[in-house]
Amino acid sequence: MKLAPASLLSLAVAAAVVLPAQANERAADPSSEVPTAEGVASVSPALAAYTEDLLLGEVWEREGLSTRDRSVVSLAAVIARNHRVEIRAQLEHALDNGVEPAVISETITHLAFYTGWGNAMSAVTVAQDVFAERGIGADRLPSADPELLPLDVEAEEAREASVEETYGGSSDGVLQYTTDVLFRDLWLRPALSPRDRSLVTVSALIAAGKIEQVGFHLNRAMDNGLTRGEASEMLTQLAFYAGWPNVFSTLPVAKEIFASRAE
Repeated sequence: MKLAPASLLSLAVAAAVVLPAQANERAADPSSEVPTAEGVASVSPALAAYTEDLLLGEVWEREGLSTRDRSVVSLAAVIARNHRVEIRAQLEHALDNGVEPAVISETITHLAFYTGWGNAMSAVTVAQDVFAERGIGADRLPSADPELLPLDVEAEEAREASVEETYGGSSDGVLQYTTDVLFRDLWLRPALSPRDRSLVTVSALIAAGKIEQVGFHLNRAMDNGLTRGEASEMLTQLAFYAGWPNVFSTLPVAKEIFASRAE
């Protein structure tokens, strides 16, 4: 089942051309302005110090997860939480860290399904301005209708059978779209590698507090190439962008998965 012939990001870019007044309103909206270090210090000197010395000076420099992957994790988390100030900061940071615009665009599209259309559209309005400022055009964005990656038929049939056994009869529409759109379309779009798509999904689920969904997707992430060390470091990064409670709620799930896979 193919999606509509335009990506979320492309739709927003087109809307800005048709409705420049709305773009001007967004540009004047202070809700997505990233505060300066001096601005943060004027309100909370301690937060400014933690940001500079601990978060940027230490956490982002830790080994175990590349800076590029830390950007993917952090961007997914702040989009999931609809933190507009941090969305802009992490978009700019991601581009500086080598995350391709196509990956950012596809991350936003993916998160429309996993965190809701509203969160994705909020991210679109911020990304639109950042892309315009950096001269990033449609030629660097993924196609709305690409040639999909090959489907792992055996794994997908097993997933469908498990979902039908667990949830069959509850909502035929949800189960249909889960198969036709999510796992036979969205997850096969090539602009995000399977590993990246898993990284985005797990980060967003933890940030949104959807711990009951993490087990399946963390296992899938590791099947897609995420190592135990990288998964552990992803949790460390998310503690700062999703909050300690959400990460601590995830730790028992992660511990069980790590142990089961070690066996």
